[in-house]
Amino acid sequence: MPDLAILYEHPLWFEPLFAALDRRGVDHVRLSPDGAWDPADTTPPARVVLNRIAMSSFLREQEHPIFHAQALLDHWRRAGARVVNGADVMAVDASKARQLSLIAGLGLAIPATRVVHRAADVPAAAAAIGFPLVVKANIGGSGAGISRFDNLAELRYAAAAGELPTSVDGVLLVQEYVPVRGGAITRLETLDRRFLYAIEVAGGGAFDLCPADACVEGSGISMTAVAPAPALVEAAEAIARAMDLDVGGVEVMVDDRDGVARFYDINALSNFVARPLDVLGWDPHDRLVDYLIARIEEAA
Repeated sequence: MPDLAILYEHPLWFEPLFAALDRRGVDHVRLSPDGAWDPADTTPPARVVLNRIAMSSFLREQEHPIFHAQALLDHWRRAGARVVNGADVMAVDASKARQLSLIAGLGLAIPATRVVHRAADVPAAAAAIGFPLVVKANIGGSGAGISRFDNLAELRYAAAAGELPTSVDGVLLVQEYVPVRGGAITRLETLDRRFLYAIEVAGGGAFDLCPADACVEGSGISMTAVAPAPALVEAAEAIARAMDLDVGGVEVMVDDRDGVARFYDINALSNFVARPLDVLGWDPHDRLVDYLIARIEEAA
């Protein structure tokens, strides 16, 4: 049985990880979520499974693997594999509503939000929030499924015309539009529920701030390594512990109206910053490989 299996669907994002594993001589197999699996087969594909299924996969394939992969990862866990970012983590990753509930439950600030499952309920939710606001898909990726509305007339027209964003799970978020101080957000990466590094991300359009290699080319996104305030580091680690997040990023923006740091997104797909040696001066994939080797040794 291999030591490590990596379940992924994006053809380019994980080449740096594969290269790091090859450099360290880690025995691993690379698996696609496509094809069929037998729920009566109790043999896992490896001692440790690393989940790298992206929420943005629905943008690449209409028949996306998000929900299929959750069941498969849970099956492998039942078969005895140690799953890194397993089905429970993926379920929260696949729901911005659950993420915001988790964050707010820790006493941290979030943008004012209402969650609905019918387009007909959006105008009433908007009235409780006020304008400007955004309507978001519960499952999104790379800024997809987000529309801004500046008044009720615009919103009612979009709802009546069937022009609101849609989510693959049918859930929408109505959320206040937060003016971001300095036009940049901070993404804090965590590994094994502890702070790893942080970058400030700016540019790239109104909502698309993906820092990964395949997202950056020609996007206008800029990334700068930063040392966040201790309170932000503590908050990111608390979020990671509450979610049982093995590896992932937490995104926060400072509200220019009142200076409050508002957390708004958790991303369990950390394929790390593009050009890490230029931005950070070191490669976080090496730390991830260290973590995976430790989990393999535990599972031996």
